[in-house]
Amino acid sequence: MSTLVENNGFLPNTSFFDDFLTRDLFDWSNRRSNQFRSVPPVNIMETNDDFRVEMAAPGMQKNDFHVELDNDMLTIWTELNAREESENQKFTRREFSYHSFKRSFYLPNTVEANKIEATYKNGMLYLVIPKKEEARKKPVKTIAIS
Repeated sequence: MSTLVENNGFLPNTSFFDDFLTRDLFDWSNRRSNQFRSVPPVNIMETNDDFRVEMAAPGMQKNDFHVELDNDMLTIWTELNAREESENQKFTRREFSYHSFKRSFYLPNTVEANKIEATYKNGMLYLVIPKKEEARKKPVKTIAIS
């Protein structure tokens, strides 16, 4: 594997058809569609030197994120439970503010996992995942013909 692949719940090494057969045909709770709406979108780019992940997560703070590496699995997650209480308040209606997501990506064995960098700026989480030297594309070398 030479690229970042998202672990989206599909079984590894199975085809889409095989995975389709293992899932419920009807999901009456509509949980899947809600799940996709609450997961921040990502862009993944590959350069000669690294992979770059951009995640759109406006309104969050850098301390809200957890970025973890477990072997070759990179996971980005957050869990926010905004709850302000006062002893003098009587609620007739209260809607809790809770938001969480978790996205996981399989890293190829061609990256320098111990050199991953993450930054958060203006609603965007950025990750730079450097490639190992031997995985970087070498310039074309012209060979002289004698």
